[in-house]
Amino acid sequence: MPKAYINGIDLYYESHGDDSAPAIIFAHGRGGNHLSWWQQVAAFSGEYRCITFDHRGWGDSIAEHGTPLRENFIQDLTDLLDYLKIDKAFLVAQSMGGFACLGFALAHPERTLGLVLGDTTGGVATEGTLAELDKAAPPPDGPARSLSASFINEQPALTFLYQQINGLNPPRGEDGVISGFRLKDGPNIAQFAGWAIPTLLIVGQEDAIFPPSVIAEVQKVIPGSRMEVVSGAAHSAHFEQATIFNNLLSELLNGVRSGSAAGVAAD
Repeated sequence: MPKAYINGIDLYYESHGDDSAPAIIFAHGRGGNHLSWWQQVAAFSGEYRCITFDHRGWGDSIAEHGTPLRENFIQDLTDLLDYLKIDKAFLVAQSMGGFACLGFALAHPERTLGLVLGDTTGGVATEGTLAELDKAAPPPDGPARSLSASFINEQPALTFLYQQINGLNPPRGEDGVISGFRLKDGPNIAQFAGWAIPTLLIVGQEDAIFPPSVIAEVQKVIPGSRMEVVSGAAHSAHFEQATIFNNLLSELLNGVRSGSAAGVAAD
């Protein structure tokens, strides 16, 4: 199994596609791991180098129980790119993965070709974002927390797969990840001054954790960002509506590579 010894742990990662191709980094959410991106890797590894990994404390990235997890995500991602000798990359995040990807983009804009935040605030902490988060009332852990009712009813096999992927994660105890999205010391308006990274925000119409109203507040903060609401999806648009998610990602990738702002800038 490929592991990189970085930032004090052995971080599990996979690289699919030509090493010389433009790189896409996929950062999973709290209920997933590197396997969560199987539909994206299959779609993009023919043209891009697709890097998936397990955050510390998830999958095969074993961390000492009780040690800080989220606090290390940005440095972990930075060290992983350095280890793989990837100078610049596209970053694609879902939920918790937004901590790593948005944090990296803010710290290293010159290394970030484009950013996709899927069903995540990335920790953005503005008055508007926090106010909308306070209105959200997600269900308890279980399929209904992350998947839409229609998906659960119509896709029992994929719903089972979603649960099995989550079941591969080791127990972590209280990881503080969910409450972390409501911390008031997250990225704020001032930190986005001069932001020029092509940014796409994707959110499931039925997302109960970060509803579209929350993501709309995030869009106000990130200059030039575009927001897309995906019907028939809740908190895992990349999994529930992979074709739509992949098409939106393709638009951003193609727009950046062609030097066009089409499909990237806000409508």
